[in-house]
Amino acid sequence: MSILRTLLAAAVLAVALPAAVAQAHHGWRWTEGINTEMTGTVVATRLGNPHGEVTLDVNGERWTVEVGQPWRNERAGLTPEKLAEGAVITVIGEKSADPAEKVVKAERVVIDGADHVLYPERD
Repeated sequence: MSILRTLLAAAVLAVALPAAVAQAHHGWRWTEGINTEMTGTVVATRLGNPHGEVTLDVNGERWTVEVGQPWRNERAGLTPEKLAEGAVITVIGEKSADPAEKVVKAERVVIDGADHVLYPERD
C-alpha cells in the first residue's frame, strides 16, 4: 500500500507542479501591482516564445522589459524594427515586487507617439 501512495503522490505532483510554475511565470503575481512609467533606450531585443524581452537603458540602469507573446506583440503593432537597438521607448507596466530585480512587465509601449497596447484589459 505504501508504494501505491507514493505513486499517487508522484502523479499528483507531476500534474500540479507544471501548472503552478506556468501560473507563476505568466501571471502578474510577481509584480508590485501598480503601474509605473519609464523611458529609455533599447539596448537589445529578443522577441519570441514564451514572451519577448527588451533590454532598456534607463538613466544608466539596465531594465528587462517583458513584452507579450508573438501573437500579442503582432496585435499591438510591436515589430523588431520598432524595438531596434537605439530606439527610445516609454513603457507603462508593473515592476517586479523584488526591488533587486530590474524587471517590468509592459502593459503598453509608446514609440514615436504611437501607443502599442499589449494588455487592453489591464488599462
